[in-house]
Amino acid sequence: MTDTQQTFADFGVADPIVEALSDAGITAPFPIQAMTLPVALNGADIIGQAKTGTGKTLGFGIPLLQRVVAPGEPDAPEAQGRAPQALVVVPTRELAQQVAEDLVTASRKRPGLSIITIYGGKAFEPQIDALAAGVDVVVGTPGRLLDLYGRRVLRLNAVRTAVFDEADEMLDLGFLPDVERIVAALPTSRQTMLFSATMPGAVIALARRYMSRPTHIRAHDPSDESQLNASTRQFVYRAHAMDKSEMVARILQAEGRGQTIVFARTKRTADRLGEELRDRGFEARALHGDLNQQMREKALASFRDGRTNVLVATDVAARGIDIDDITHVINYQCPEDEKTYVHRIGRTGRAGRTGTAITLVDWDDLPRWSLIDRALNLELGEPQETYSTSPHLYADLGIPKGTKGRLKRRRPAAGEEAEDTGASERRNRSGRSDRDSSGSESSRERSGNRSRSRRRTRGGQSQDGTTASASDNGTQAADTQTSGDGSGEGRPRRRRRRRGGSGRSTQTTEAPATGAPAGAAAAESA
Repeated sequence: MTDTQQTFADFGVADPIVEALSDAGITAPFPIQAMTLPVALNGADIIGQAKTGTGKTLGFGIPLLQRVVAPGEPDAPEAQGRAPQALVVVPTRELAQQVAEDLVTASRKRPGLSIITIYGGKAFEPQIDALAAGVDVVVGTPGRLLDLYGRRVLRLNAVRTAVFDEADEMLDLGFLPDVERIVAALPTSRQTMLFSATMPGAVIALARRYMSRPTHIRAHDPSDESQLNASTRQFVYRAHAMDKSEMVARILQAEGRGQTIVFARTKRTADRLGEELRDRGFEARALHGDLNQQMREKALASFRDGRTNVLVATDVAARGIDIDDITHVINYQCPEDEKTYVHRIGRTGRAGRTGTAITLVDWDDLPRWSLIDRALNLELGEPQETYSTSPHLYADLGIPKGTKGRLKRRRPAAGEEAEDTGASERRNRSGRSDRDSSGSESSRERSGNRSRSRRRTRGGQSQDGTTASASDNGTQAADTQTSGDGSGEGRPRRRRRRRGGSGRSTQTTEAPATGAPAGAAAAESA
């Protein structure tokens, strides 16, 4: 971090923004911010390159907000129906939400400023209504931005500052043609800022075509050629596929373990592992592209709030997750390439904090891991064979001795207990409903009982050899008296039955089951 005496005010940041950041506990800029602010506040185009998690958002967010004129301020546009003055384009929905939250935090002392997010997976109508009401800053993903621009709902003619964040990820996701269309729709006279963790050739070509004499800022330690944060410890283990879930469960019990992201390669693996970790007693949720937007936002909100401390995510869904207190990242499966590895473990060790990254490599993935290791100069190309019981696993990660892969069952909290009770009530209601819906079947059974009663012989024994009688309304069957061995044999008993409701009664004596035919017993009785 820069000199502790240096604050945002020293760089010429406006007082309302300084006060808002101070209220949020942000007083001193990070290196990328300290290097970017003097240039960006003067309106120059910038290419910013810094490792993920180093504070790039405020590096472009503060100059962007300072150039926006909010309603009620001098030279402000009309409040109703005003067009956006700033545009931030990001590759993922999660990153759009994160950037918008940071911009809102920095602009709290300017209550008239309107910031909205636009991305797919949500209805068009609320976003159209927000744009029609008038906004100052739009943060969105390329696809939905182009959709609204094509409908002539999003106006880009008033944009004074355009930012393209995580440009390398947009290139990887195939958004480069969409980005070029958005840039072509912007006014020629504008400030353009492009930020990226890496600078592939296509991104540099984009910058040359659409930026005016940009200043290239690289916030790296000259002696640090790695693309990864030096504050992140990296461990790589060669693991067996059948033992991985047990290893993860024990790693999750390491000392000092806080919020954790477990990366899986496929959606099915993320779902399965999340379910297995919950069964083992961990607060875990899955996050991947098959979830609808509401479920993705709910999972992220639960993870940010700490209600869930383990997030099992795929690569696409996890891009853009910016949470400072993530202590561990676990690669349940080997990443596809070095860029994916950089983005995965970049979720921890953010904003000057320390982090731990663990990668579990199958035997089949060793060639792929060797390529990643060579590309990033990690010198971890020969992972040690490791199992859930290996002593070095416990020593490396600070796992207490005797730790098993299943947490002890805890008593549910009051809210959880109420929820379970509600589920039980629903099941009970469902059970009653099932019984009610099977009433026709019960009626048929009762009719069958009455028919069998009518077919009984005078001795009271039915044709199938059992004894039963019906009450006067024909709706209840009396229990059959049997001997202890369940054979149906027993002492004779007397029954009084009313026939036809006439009040007349006949007495019937059941013949003992001695093997004699029922007809013979009836004759003797007569």
